[in-house]
Amino acid sequence: MNVLVLGAGGWGTALAVMLARQERDVTLWARREDFASLLREERENAEYLPGVTLPSDVRVTSDLSVAPQFDFALVVVPSAGVEDLLSRLPRSLGVVLCAKGLAARGERLSELASHLGFSRVAVLSGPNHAEEVARLLPAATVVASHDEAFVQSVQDVLLTPTFRVYTSTDLVGVELGGVLKNVMALAAGMVDGAALGDNAKSALLTRGLREMGRYLAANGASPDTVYGLSGLGDLVATATSRHSRNRAAGEAIVKGQSPAQGGKVVEGMRTARLLFEWASAHGHDLPIVKAVRNVVEGEWSPSEALRSLMEREAKPE
Repeated sequence: MNVLVLGAGGWGTALAVMLARQERDVTLWARREDFASLLREERENAEYLPGVTLPSDVRVTSDLSVAPQFDFALVVVPSAGVEDLLSRLPRSLGVVLCAKGLAARGERLSELASHLGFSRVAVLSGPNHAEEVARLLPAATVVASHDEAFVQSVQDVLLTPTFRVYTSTDLVGVELGGVLKNVMALAAGMVDGAALGDNAKSALLTRGLREMGRYLAANGASPDTVYGLSGLGDLVATATSRHSRNRAAGEAIVKGQSPAQGGKVVEGMRTARLLFEWASAHGHDLPIVKAVRNVVEGEWSPSEALRSLMEREAKPE
């Protein structure tokens, strides 16, 4: 089985490593030739996934002309870079979108791909920290598409003894669950940074899940999807793990430190802004998203954000 992984960050590298160890024929694309050359020589992605050896049979390239050789590609670049990358790919290529964010105008990435002319589009989402997947620790994920034949073929390629892949036809729900959980993880990190305690964090994640569910429903998703791997599962992992960039960024913000994660993208910060704009434009109430966005933008202090949530009008659960 031939697999093309577009993006040599931590998650793209982890997928390439995992699949190569299961005897898949893997090509890993890096945006910069100097970085691709370094990976070919060192066989380790020291910048994004240190301590993990890149198998010798993983081909590394910066040349996108190889794309037509493949049936589909895993698109594993940050959400802000997806549009540029897709614009350079043949529209006949199936694309599996692995970023958990929104396009520049607030579109879902799958919507963007469809608008650009791709007919076979899927998303992959779940509680999948690259650091663990690359070391073949057990994990599960969901791949979703409106095209059932395509999603089945992706499942067949990605399924391994350590990476359990489920399928879904709820493309919207699976995609948006992965988007919102990053904002909730930022909020969870803020709770950790302010030492507000386990009760506060548990309440935040419970109400955050409800907020995620309302947003998914407003966008036509199945109400059950928020309780699956791409919703609740990913929320738990991202809001509690030491590997989580978003949780760590939230903690850093509260402590007055830079949220930058060593040059790694913190998707939740950009997503909070886009979701706030969507909620304002459509008249929807996303109080945790609003609080996170206002802290990230410097409009509220963390204590003001906490007060905005704790002093909301009393109501039934």
